[in-house]
Amino acid sequence: MAVGFRFRDFVPEDQPEKGFESLFKLFMQLVTITSGDVGEALQWLNELDKQYGLTDDNYGMGNFIDDLKKKGYIDENEQQKGEFKITPKTEQGIRKSALEEVFGKLKKSSTGNHRTPHTGQGDEQSTDLREFRFGDSLEQIQMTESIRNAQLNHGMDSGEFMLTEGDLEVRENEHKSQTSTVLMIDISHSMILYGEDRITPAKKVAMALAELVKQKYPKDFLDVIVFGNDAWQIEIKDLPYLQVGPYHTNTVAGLELAMDLLRKRKTPNKQIFMITDGKPTCLKEPGGYYKNSFGLDRKVVNKTLNLAAAARRVKIPITTFMITSDPYLQKFVEEFTEVNQGKAYYSGLKGLGHLVFEDYKKNRRKTL
Repeated sequence: MAVGFRFRDFVPEDQPEKGFESLFKLFMQLVTITSGDVGEALQWLNELDKQYGLTDDNYGMGNFIDDLKKKGYIDENEQQKGEFKITPKTEQGIRKSALEEVFGKLKKSSTGNHRTPHTGQGDEQSTDLREFRFGDSLEQIQMTESIRNAQLNHGMDSGEFMLTEGDLEVRENEHKSQTSTVLMIDISHSMILYGEDRITPAKKVAMALAELVKQKYPKDFLDVIVFGNDAWQIEIKDLPYLQVGPYHTNTVAGLELAMDLLRKRKTPNKQIFMITDGKPTCLKEPGGYYKNSFGLDRKVVNKTLNLAAAARRVKIPITTFMITSDPYLQKFVEEFTEVNQGKAYYSGLKGLGHLVFEDYKKNRRKTL
């Protein structure tokens, strides 16, 4: 009988999943988008409930809010009832949720540092195999591969097994080192222009990277700074509340602060990640701010390029994640990257997290 295809009508899922867990996943997304505003997040959740029937007679939105309070995810203002704020437990939960969403579920590791390309008597085994050399430890010898080599090289015709030094294979070890990273996030007004929310994906990437460092590389350092008209450092716990302001883009201030922070770190490896969607448009001067919102002003650009060169001289590579495809801006980023001898990625919002993760992972294998 001939093999064919059988067609039937498409029947969508009968009902969306209901209960605390399904509502909580949506709540965590919404509270990130609303920059930690619990009231606004719950309003949006109510609207979604009306449209998609997220609750039923057994478990309603009131039950969900009560459970959020009981489980310690939100606190109610004692002076003004009905006004809520998220708790440190929720802040950590948002970071973990971002990590799973952006980087996938990663297993915890009690240790973990950035590996250099130097091999030999190192701390961690790599996936690379090579021939045995004088000085290699017995623990590095891979017995399965070595026995297989002996069989291939000498055969078993005589009934005797022969293993020589030339048959031995060992697994390389990699030395590990600490890395200090400063993550710069652009919070200028352009991050929400043209109806596109660019700040929420940037926040999620920052939270995911912070949680990744905490779980996988606890000996590393990660500092987060934001830059608009000025630049300032923020705590990891403040990331969910991050908002765009009516700011220009003072990239110079961000780079100056990033380099100041890295100078204080005693680690051998240092790097800057910069997430931005625009061109530098602002400088701070003794008399106030020098601004040119049309962008790529010679005065602003030259100061920015000078800092890129200064970072290169102290061996601080800058990786720029430009979340725009404007060829006019790409030309500037290419020049900036060439001066610093760093790297640049031109990414849509969807691929931003993957690029940050891959670059961070690649830097585990080299001395910056």
